[in-house]
Amino acid sequence: MDMAYTILIFVFGLVFGSFFNVVGLRVPKKESIVFPPSHCTTCQRQLTAIDLVPVLSYLFLGGKCRGCGQKISWIYPLMELLTGGLFAFSYWRIGFSQEFVVALLFISLLIIIVVSDFAYMLIPDKVLFFFLPLLALGRVLSPLTPWWDSIVGAVVGFSILYGIAVVSRGGMGGGDIKLFFLLGLVLGTLQTLLTLFIAAVIGMVVGIVVLKVRQQGRKTPVPFGPSIALAAVLVYFYGNVLIDWYVGLW
Repeated sequence: MDMAYTILIFVFGLVFGSFFNVVGLRVPKKESIVFPPSHCTTCQRQLTAIDLVPVLSYLFLGGKCRGCGQKISWIYPLMELLTGGLFAFSYWRIGFSQEFVVALLFISLLIIIVVSDFAYMLIPDKVLFFFLPLLALGRVLSPLTPWWDSIVGAVVGFSILYGIAVVSRGGMGGGDIKLFFLLGLVLGTLQTLLTLFIAAVIGMVVGIVVLKVRQQGRKTPVPFGPSIALAAVLVYFYGNVLIDWYVGLW
């Protein structure tokens, strides 16, 4: 039965991952997420059911529009697979519980901001403000121990990123600052700090690789949102293990 539930939740995640692509690409452009219906951005052909099956449509069509042959970004199936995989993994790790709902909301937020940041180097306030009350309610129903660690974590996460932005004179985007408020709400103080550290390491490595590959100057912008999202997922599921391991080194 667990396997059946895992598969069902994975498929559920694929469908939502497809929707999150739409949200992440349209909200920063202040477009409706329901109108116009999904369409090819090159030839404007409205997509049919055969074009909209998560992952499978991309493979069946060879990664190209059925109408004009324009290449479809690999981001679409990747985000669908990531959402499905993380939803299923959340069930496997947590099971049906109030915390499972928090996990799904948290993953949904991170997937959307990754899509937006990849596409536009922007983390939309509308997305953050939409998830804020949902995650706050989730933490009321499934509190951390102690319960007030969510509040402290949110304040600490926001304050540190805001301080970095002030000191660096805009080196940190406003979306990143607000995002860390939500991360602190979900993760608590210590794990938020751990997320920031891991995200900085990932961001540094990614930045070096991008600069080497593109052969561009040091001021080449690199989205930080995906690094934050990856670090946040690692810490959400394995933060206690990482902290215990670090403490054990000393």
